[in-house]
Amino acid sequence: MPLARLPFPSAAERAEPLSYLITGGAGFIGSHLVDALVARGDRVVVLDDLSTGRYDNIEHVAANGVVDLVEGSVTDEALVDDLMADCDCCLHLASAVGVKLVVSHPLETLRRIVQGTDVVISAAARHDKRVLFASTSEVYGKNSSGVLSEDSDRVLGSAAKSRWSYAIAKSYGEALAHGYHREQGTDAMVVRLFNTIGPRQRHTYGMVVPSFVRRAIAGDDVAVYGDGSQSRCFMDVRDAVAAILALSRHDGGTGRSFNIGNPEPITILALAERVIERVGSSSRITFVPYDQAYGEGFEELGRRRPDTTALHELLGWRPAFTLDDALDGVIDFQRAELAMETGQSVSRGVLPTPIPFALRRVGVTPARAA
Repeated sequence: MPLARLPFPSAAERAEPLSYLITGGAGFIGSHLVDALVARGDRVVVLDDLSTGRYDNIEHVAANGVVDLVEGSVTDEALVDDLMADCDCCLHLASAVGVKLVVSHPLETLRRIVQGTDVVISAAARHDKRVLFASTSEVYGKNSSGVLSEDSDRVLGSAAKSRWSYAIAKSYGEALAHGYHREQGTDAMVVRLFNTIGPRQRHTYGMVVPSFVRRAIAGDDVAVYGDGSQSRCFMDVRDAVAAILALSRHDGGTGRSFNIGNPEPITILALAERVIERVGSSSRITFVPYDQAYGEGFEELGRRRPDTTALHELLGWRPAFTLDDALDGVIDFQRAELAMETGQSVSRGVLPTPIPFALRRVGVTPARAA
């Protein structure tokens, strides 16, 4: 017998708290979404295997049943089905992260993203739940021909190059979301996130901004890969969160893809110089060839700049924070991280004091905070 159709809450009902399932919610962007939803009064369930996400990213969130962390995998069909049945909306962010991880483990990248996305979106379709799939600007591949709109061509390199595993897997996820929408009417939408930075983003797996910041704080040489002429557009995580949450409550996003990014470009060399300046560091800049940094399987891109017209026309969204705003948040966070690691004092910024958190592991009854 087919499942009864349970439509997404109406506009009037959406004034009331909703229940969100966030896959990858202990990760960098996911944890900021958790914060925003809790502040708004919504109920949040986080599904994360903590392979790249970190428990301390969400440890500070108030417990008392407002948020549950389920430590498990998005490839677990029974678990995902159970969690999906109880939510109003799913934000699917669970994914491999970072260039170094993708290049080093291309098969793992492909399998985890493809299998996990298949499980999550098919569960959303079965239970008639809204699902937002977090894709990436990587799907545009080598297309560096000016500003990129959602309909711009994707120009990917050879599938034999491990560099492209991530883009291939995310492209599959996009096609799956759109296929379910077209053929089954699934309430699915796609967001393509351009380079997003902010507190809680770690230097692990080759994240360029926190890597630069940590080295500048320590006074070490800041290593720029290649000649530094490649450019990127960096967005404050707060702008990304605002766009994702607004889309998750807007009926006009169903069946569509949206770029989310800051359109202001900066070269990686200029970024290194800006980080050193804002940290107040005496670090020098050194240049490292790509093959030395990544080995075989890596290809660099010249530039990638988002056209966010579609998002602005639907929501009125524009980035509210500058690159310097975002860098200052990363600098404060990394100073605090390094202080905890070394036991030294922090000159700027502190991390929030952890608050007891309700953790629910698969197959274990949750222990609620008193």
